[in-house]
Amino acid sequence: MPTDFDAWRTNLQRRAFLRNSAYGIGSLALAGLLDPSIHRAARAGEDDAVASPGAWRGVVRPVHFPVKARRVIHLCMAGGPSQFESLDYKPRLRDLHGKPFPESFTKGQQLAQLQNKELIARGPFCEFRPHGESGQMISDLFPHIATIADKIAIVRSLSTEQINHDPAHAFMNSGSIQKGRPSMGSWLLYGLGAETEDLPGFVVMTSVGATGAQPVSARQWSAGFLPSKFQGIQFQSKGDAVHYIANPPGVDRDAQQASIAEVNRLNGILAADRLDPEIQTRVAQYEMAFRMQASVPDLTDFADEPRSVLDEYGVQTPGDGSFASNCLMARRLAERGVRMIQLYHRAWDHHGNIESGMTRAAQDVDQPCAALVKDLERRGMLDDTLVIWGGEFGRTPMGQGTGRDHHILAFSAWLAGGGIKGGVTYGETDELGYRAVHDEVHVRDLHATILALCGIDHARLSFKYQGLDVRLTGVDPARVVRELIA
Repeated sequence: MPTDFDAWRTNLQRRAFLRNSAYGIGSLALAGLLDPSIHRAARAGEDDAVASPGAWRGVVRPVHFPVKARRVIHLCMAGGPSQFESLDYKPRLRDLHGKPFPESFTKGQQLAQLQNKELIARGPFCEFRPHGESGQMISDLFPHIATIADKIAIVRSLSTEQINHDPAHAFMNSGSIQKGRPSMGSWLLYGLGAETEDLPGFVVMTSVGATGAQPVSARQWSAGFLPSKFQGIQFQSKGDAVHYIANPPGVDRDAQQASIAEVNRLNGILAADRLDPEIQTRVAQYEMAFRMQASVPDLTDFADEPRSVLDEYGVQTPGDGSFASNCLMARRLAERGVRMIQLYHRAWDHHGNIESGMTRAAQDVDQPCAALVKDLERRGMLDDTLVIWGGEFGRTPMGQGTGRDHHILAFSAWLAGGGIKGGVTYGETDELGYRAVHDEVHVRDLHATILALCGIDHARLSFKYQGLDVRLTGVDPARVVRELIA
């Protein structure tokens, strides 16, 4: 039986080992910063199916399904664009314009601000026309997106569970309205890792329209209970993409390297003393920040973009904060291996003045969205880049003064690239667009489909939290919409 002295000696040896090991972390970090090939060599021969050497390689190894989408660009139309003026053609609703909305559709249903008010049908204020060989019906507000009709899949039968903006955004991003749940981009980064060592694997940018600018909180790209290294990083749309990216006066690159190595050495001592994944996150973030000092200036320098490309996107001045500029930045981020890119355009909350407000919002996004898809295709990237366009919910077929209220039973989105069939319209709503009646696609189904395109079985990607195996798609049934997959 060991004596107290034996126990003390064993503990002392253990502490000495951990302390001395920790001192080496700073040196390893510095060596890796000076010559990343050192760490690459250590991993030579490992499976590189989902991430480049040196990056977090994800927990899904090997992938569950063939990978069709290596990266995702989510064009978030924050505020809820009206499907009746974009993607869901309803001539019967036009015929009923200005007349009482049939009670049989709404009796006992949850409404937002129209609850207990007289419901008057509101028809679309714009025309729809068939486009492409597929004949997809698209609103005249989106003439540029109409030119890619044969490349996109339109889903008209989406449904969600949350009727107010912030929880609806949370549900669209994390599959839950509970705070502290990981966002979709964080799940992708945790599952697959990134294909870049010099930039974050999950980047978010925002822009603002002239009207309907619904706020978007940073929790929408939170890592939740996953280690914080998987959270989305917000890049500024105007000015410097990342604040304080340059060294302060009097600090050169060598001094910065030495400073980071010393900080990481101290973090290594702390990590040896306690088990806390956030310490390792802190180490990784210091190293990433150092590499970004070199990579971000190159990323944000649009000097190598021909004027023809800027004009195609509708970019007046690169980095001017516009959605067009952000779309071009999204392509540059995708080229550099960023796994998940979200662009929020806050311009779609049209409770009133929908004719002017939605027209201006459509003008903001129509040209750059189409240009992004065409540019990706031209560069050979569309086949493995999934592009998603849509809001957190839709709008009512009943009017709210000069606008439309929130609606969760039916809304529309489109997808392109990354294994998606082009030129198809999936799902159907009733004759007045109130409810999805055929091939309904719940937000959980959309999540399951996105994960499947990226090579992940949604039922097999989970994280143990508070004793539960938590998933992006939750515990309710979710299906992969195979009909959308090429």
